[in-house]
Amino acid sequence: MKMIYWLLALLLFAALGWFAFSWKNTPPEIRFTIVKSEDLVDTLNTNGKAEPISWAAVRAERAGRLGEIRVQKGSIVTDGAIIALLENNEARIALQTAEARVTQVQGDLQTVKQGGSSSALAEIDANIARLRVEKTNLDQELAAIDRLIAKKAAPPQEAALPRGRLKVMVEQIRGLQDRRTALVSPGDQTAVDGRLKEAQAAVALAKEKMEQGSIRSPLEGVVFQVDLRPGAFVNPGDVVANVGRVDTMRVNVYVDEPELGRVAVGQPVNITWDALAGKSWVGTVERLPVQIVALGNRHVGEVLVSIANPGNELPPGANINAAVRSRTAPEAITIPKEAIRRENGVTGVFRLEGDKVTWRPIETGISNVSRIQVTSGLKSGDRVALATDTPLRSGAVVKAASEDAGL
Repeated sequence: MKMIYWLLALLLFAALGWFAFSWKNTPPEIRFTIVKSEDLVDTLNTNGKAEPISWAAVRAERAGRLGEIRVQKGSIVTDGAIIALLENNEARIALQTAEARVTQVQGDLQTVKQGGSSSALAEIDANIARLRVEKTNLDQELAAIDRLIAKKAAPPQEAALPRGRLKVMVEQIRGLQDRRTALVSPGDQTAVDGRLKEAQAAVALAKEKMEQGSIRSPLEGVVFQVDLRPGAFVNPGDVVANVGRVDTMRVNVYVDEPELGRVAVGQPVNITWDALAGKSWVGTVERLPVQIVALGNRHVGEVLVSIANPGNELPPGANINAAVRSRTAPEAITIPKEAIRRENGVTGVFRLEGDKVTWRPIETGISNVSRIQVTSGLKSGDRVALATDTPLRSGAVVKAASEDAGL
């Protein structure tokens, strides 16, 4: 019986030893990818900010409190359009007073031109007309008396009283005519002209002060910034709004200093904005940076790109994503970046040959986010090992798995 137990134990021990030996010598499973031939574009991905290609700040010309803002962000304005009005009660009262004075002096000028005031002229003319009617009647009465005297039917003394009355009446008419002429003196026209010029100058000055309270756009465009509200106090030169032409936009693309060597004038740039998913704008690099500036914890150069902006969909100030197509390699031999390894300072890959891997030094060219060009050392169709935690050495036996195995 004891012999049977010993045999069973010996068999179990042998099985465990065989299993351990087999497991130790099982080749590791490694994921491999196929080397491809494809067009590879070296894309530099970064960010930036959009601005109008031409714009101007709308500034207050004098100090005051904003009474009215006539635009909002996105408003389309013409050159000279009123953006905002300052509270200006004093200037408004002064203008109303000056305009009333002009109206008054213009009335005086009309009076001078017509020879006097209408009421005075009407009164004098009425008296003259009345006296002329009375004179006509008296002339007729005197003519009748003269005929009687000629016929010896009346004494000559009877005509003395009517003749005296006629003489007085003629003097009265002459006096009224002189009075009518004297209503306006030769110097009155000059004096009224002078008062009119003074009144008109006061109106112009009041309008100028009122105009200083009208804050106008210096150009035609779109209001892309207006942060103040009615009631805010502004000083001369304070910015009330910004107006610009946004049918064409300038994009400042921020390129990190080490990457600036990949950028050149004329390279195409694809612009996207997170707020409009699926929408993109295409431009070209127009100007390289003239200096390096700090941007947070980055040191960047501002690369200038111009883009068409039909429909004004991309607003000024938008934080954009930029993809600069710096270089293109047609029909390039490419592999995933994760296949690249460094062994003793040499760049290379582990290529699959049968059931073994062989170390292959390679030279690389351009790259994009995920793939890199191999300029020598590999050909299309080769299979190379992807990143793995399993240590590899040239000549090691492996079990090849597809690229997406275990994912």
